[in-house]
Amino acid sequence: MKKLALILGSSAMLLAACGGEDATDEGDAPDQEETTDQDRTFTMEELSEYDGQDGNDAYVAVDGVVYDVTDVGAWADGEHAPAGGLPAGHDHTEEIQSSPHGTSVLEDLPTVGTLEEE
Repeated sequence: MKKLALILGSSAMLLAACGGEDATDEGDAPDQEETTDQDRTFTMEELSEYDGQDGNDAYVAVDGVVYDVTDVGAWADGEHAPAGGLPAGHDHTEEIQSSPHGTSVLEDLPTVGTLEEE
């Protein structure tokens, strides 16, 4: 009888630890999937706010993808100095495609969303 009580007690604790029958109780519900930055869609107006100035992050769009260039040295203060001062907060698809490095420099950049088609 003690073995049966021990087994039943252990099973109840295991169920409780794994969520068991009480998983649907308030507070124990599975977490809802949160929207990430990568799911965000930017308008051109919204993108322009990410100009790297006055403490703002620096974002640029290329081929409809918005990249975070905030921590890229070549984009210090929201301008891409090697390219003659291209400002952050803009779509630079044409400039990047005609640059010597092309789109290869985008591979390691974090993406933060997509640019809304006009």
